[in-house]
Amino acid sequence: MEYSSLEVLKPKDVKIIKDISGGCSAKKRLYELGLNKGTQIEILKNDFGPIILNVSGFKLAIGRGLASQVLVG
Repeated sequence: MEYSSLEVLKPKDVKIIKDISGGCSAKKRLYELGLNKGTQIEILKNDFGPIILNVSGFKLAIGRGLASQVLVG
């Protein structure tokens, strides 16, 4: 199955995190932010600058570099 990164999603898309493709430090940072495998996320804003997500009822902004390592399906 093909997974896509957070960068290509549109506002109001709701997806489940399937994998984190980054290194150890990126995985640790995303884990600390609550972005783990199996977590449901909703895209609130993805036009320019950081990507704004809704994770478990909280708004979260992450940079495009980190977002490109989060694979959803």
